Amino acid sequence: MSRTADLPAQHERLSRAVWEVLAGQGIERLTIRAVAAAAGCTTGLVMHRFPNRRALLRHARQLLHERTRARADTLEAQAPTPRAALHAVLAQGMALDEETATESVVWVGFLAATVGDEELAALHRTGNHAWRDRISRLVSAVAPAWPPPRVTTTAFALIAMVEGAAALASADPATYPPRAQRSMLDATLTAFGL
Repeated sequence: MSRTADLPAQHERLSRAVWEVLAGQGIERLTIRAVAAAAGCTTGLVMHRFPNRRALLRHARQLLHERTRARADTLEAQAPTPRAALHAVLAQGMALDEETATESVVWVGFLAATVGDEELAALHRTGNHAWRDRISRLVSAVAPAWPPPRVTTTAFALIAMVEGAAALASADPATYPPRAQRSMLDATLTAFGL
């Protein structure tokens, strides 16, 4: 890439490389050198955009949040009913296809990386709060008569089930295949009267 290269295209190329390294090699191998190799560019170019590994990690966490938020926005907007929106948005948080399975692996890596790293923990909390707010809003739309404490407890329980299933599936997809995860989601929504 030359200095006169299209900056948005450069940014997209480096972002794809960051994601490729994360998805294929894991968070521990996310380095300037690995991203440069994946992008087919020099380490200098990567360092111009991401001066250190911490900047790579921050960017990768933001990529994960942006990907899942955009998908949830689309699913919610396309859903014919509040219940369908809740189901679709929760399902996209599970490891049901290649894309969401990869995201689950990346998410588990980030969750582990937050231990002892307040900056990454803060990024994780910000994304988690947005997710919690969305699920709470959707639960409230499905059950408008419920009092706020019940909405909050239900949203937290649904999130714990979805994220737990995704994490388990990321490490043991044979035991937690998509069919089993969908059944878990359906059973949980039914148990909560949703």
